Amino acid sequence: MVNDRMILTQVSDEVRLAVAEAAGPDAVVTVAANRDQAMAAAPEAEVILGSIDEELFIAASRVKWVQATSSGVDFMMYPALRDGDVILTCEKGLVGSHLADHAMGLLLALTRQLAEAIRHGHGAWDKRLEYRVRATELEGLVMGIVGYGGTGRAIARRAAGFGMAIRAVDRDPVEGDDLVPVVARLDHLDAMLAGSDVVAVCAPLTAETKAMIDAGRFAAMKPGALLLNVTRGELVDHPALVAALESGHLGGAGLDVHHIEPLPADDPLWRFPNVVMSPHTAGASQLRTGRNLDRFMENLGRYRRGEALIGLVDKQLGY
Repeated sequence: MVNDRMILTQVSDEVRLAVAEAAGPDAVVTVAANRDQAMAAAPEAEVILGSIDEELFIAASRVKWVQATSSGVDFMMYPALRDGDVILTCEKGLVGSHLADHAMGLLLALTRQLAEAIRHGHGAWDKRLEYRVRATELEGLVMGIVGYGGTGRAIARRAAGFGMAIRAVDRDPVEGDDLVPVVARLDHLDAMLAGSDVVAVCAPLTAETKAMIDAGRFAAMKPGALLLNVTRGELVDHPALVAALESGHLGGAGLDVHHIEPLPADDPLWRFPNVVMSPHTAGASQLRTGRNLDRFMENLGRYRRGEALIGLVDKQLGY
């Protein structure tokens, strides 16, 4: 069963036939256009492509494998799925490019005063000198990355293209690359924060990482540093973020995700001129549907052959 109309926007008849071919001659492929259709098809589904809630999962009594159409799967870690035998895979490793594009767009909006100029419209000409005084070049600045997976590495490549130096930490022992030869562990996070001009939060949301960027971590940051977050809003302690902005210790923030979504109109973040926000749109890409379907069809072949699946989630760790 294929279920997720937000991400899988192009499930044409041609795509459906391709999925059916990958699934094998005895397979029945159902594309659910809405929740009612998904609930009706769930009891007979052995495999589901889509990010599903607990009610739909429980209805899928025969399911053996779910491939989520998202990289983060924190919202699917309800006990029935987390603690059971159903295999969970996701699109981790496929979303880094567009998330990184968005993160760099937010960063440039801050450093080049683009958000302010757009906000002021024609009146921006009266503030030209003010913008020029505050404009910052990225060349030579340090980008610190929290979580060096697909998104973190994609941000590193783009930041390096602007002449930035890259530092990174990760919870797990991960291999370095030409940009970050040694990826430090989380016990080096505060030291990395102290030396970074820009901090990009790219970790998955788990019980361990929730609100990991708290008052202590903001205090550890270099005065005037900028924060970027395009993964999960709950990684950042919201009151601590507001306090760091109010004190001036944090130089600004570029945020696509928020602790509450939609972010309420009376939230204090709206009043800061040095905060640039978008409504959780960093995950959008014209290539995302194709990437999801390509991985799913590759995994269908692997599933039929009893081989290891790509994008496998450790359900106890949550990523």
